[in-house]
Amino acid sequence: MREGVVLLSGGLDSATVLGIADSELDRVRTLTFIYGQRADKEVECAKKLSLHYDVEEHRVLSIPLERLTESSLFKGGTDIPSHESAEIPGTYVPARNIILLSMALAYAECVNAHAIYIGANAVDFSGYPDCRPEFYRAFRQMVKEGTKRGVEGDPVEIRVPLQNMSKKEIIQKGNELGVPFELTWSCYREGVTACRVCDSCVLRLKGFHEAGLEDPVAYNASTAPID
Repeated sequence: MREGVVLLSGGLDSATVLGIADSELDRVRTLTFIYGQRADKEVECAKKLSLHYDVEEHRVLSIPLERLTESSLFKGGTDIPSHESAEIPGTYVPARNIILLSMALAYAECVNAHAIYIGANAVDFSGYPDCRPEFYRAFRQMVKEGTKRGVEGDPVEIRVPLQNMSKKEIIQKGNELGVPFELTWSCYREGVTACRVCDSCVLRLKGFHEAGLEDPVAYNASTAPID
């Protein structure tokens, strides 16, 4: 029986990865982290998505990264900027994916999961270093050298199925798989409606526009460029 662990934030990308894992595996577990991010709504979306896919287990773990690092993504941090041109924006959380993947790896070894799935992307993305292919090549090598299963020749696979896909292609893939995008939340801010102007909202709206599909999530009335 093939089993996988999906890192599920509750956003569009991780929901699409959950849909992919559900189509490829016999059993799926989901893992969601509360690390000080502003958007509690995202965690609620992760719970709803896990129920939708009837996963084997959904665990929500708290890691207080806001006590160790700085990021505008944290509650009480500096203001979330509008769409940025900086190579690495202020919403970057130091070492986030290193920490989350390491915890997922420990969990995967304990439940004997075949693979970990993560929704990182290096095409239409915010420029985070831990979303780039070089990072995942290095992490896979670490898995081989630093885990019991790795040194025994059966390392947990690290799967990044969206790595080289545009946001348009991710949305098309999710639509093909019937991913319930209405249950997702991508905005960096907390609110009844998505802000429309943060980096994540702009990339999401651009992807739906290019895919010729309507985003089922409600947005603020203000406009943002999507071309």
